[in-house]
Amino acid sequence: MTKSILVTGGAGYIGSHMTRMLKADGYNVVVYDNLSRGNADAVLDTTLVEGDIRDDALLGKTLEDHGIEAVMHFAALAYVGESVTEPDMYYDNNVIGTFRLLNTMRRHHVNRFVFSSTCATYGEPDTLPITEDTRQNPINPYGHSKLMVEQILMDYAVAYQLRSIALRYFNAAGCAEDGSLGERHDPETHLLPLVLFEALRIKAGGDPADTKLCIFGDDFDTRDGTCVRDYIHVTDLCRAHIHALERLFETPEAGAEQFNLGVNRGVTVLEVIQACSRITGVDIPYKMAPRRAGDPPELVSDATKAMDILGWQPRFHDIDNSIEHAWKWFSTHVPDAVKAS
Repeated sequence: MTKSILVTGGAGYIGSHMTRMLKADGYNVVVYDNLSRGNADAVLDTTLVEGDIRDDALLGKTLEDHGIEAVMHFAALAYVGESVTEPDMYYDNNVIGTFRLLNTMRRHHVNRFVFSSTCATYGEPDTLPITEDTRQNPINPYGHSKLMVEQILMDYAVAYQLRSIALRYFNAAGCAEDGSLGERHDPETHLLPLVLFEALRIKAGGDPADTKLCIFGDDFDTRDGTCVRDYIHVTDLCRAHIHALERLFETPEAGAEQFNLGVNRGVTVLEVIQACSRITGVDIPYKMAPRRAGDPPELVSDATKAMDILGWQPRFHDIDNSIEHAWKWFSTHVPDAVKAS
């Protein structure tokens, strides 16, 4: 019998890609999203329940009405800077909201849970690459909120036999390969879209001197002085979730597990800009700015555990793939902020 999966936050960037992949793989999918940061049109013809994860009654009714057997949870606030200035929002939504979601699941006997976690739980790592055994020491409320949920999941596995997998993302990037589904954040803070927005602006005749594209720090102890990050294509990220979901059903006794998701290689900020210039054919201007507080010099994954245990392998190892697919999307979905510039 076809399994029914609830995707919270399924109208957002990763959630919408996840929803499409689940449907393509034959799952029954229900999206649950309050649309505060998602887009209703991104779920296409998938059933959408507009609601908040803290609405116990609506959430419980959704679980019952659709015979939900597992939950994939993407309904989180995820701006690091915002979490520093508005920590109450992050603890309320990411921690309390997830806590209430888990308790509603318990009441309705749904005990399989895939959690969207983050490498931000590691903070500034002492050694690289980062394995799942690397000490977790977040340096911002966003990272703290995700780590708190991971602890709840471990405790619930012992007390209530909740079966969960927390996937610690490195830097999600890219869009659907065919250009049909993309990335829409407001405001946009991710490096790759911001660089491509600047390429679109210059291509439309914008003055290079008016660039707002900033590199925050060029004095890090890295190969060119700019931060190094591990970029994982959104399609590969979602495929790992499918493997995690299958493991939940196949190994109910395994309790709470955690896996890193990355491609085990890092790219500097300057290298991202250079690759974008090469692929778009646009000389992309930028300006230097001071370091941002709490920016680690280098975050690179060791995702061997996910590859060995989940049987997952990323298809897109090169940042060029993420850029090409994102450029295809943004070229036909030019953001309003770019049009107005």
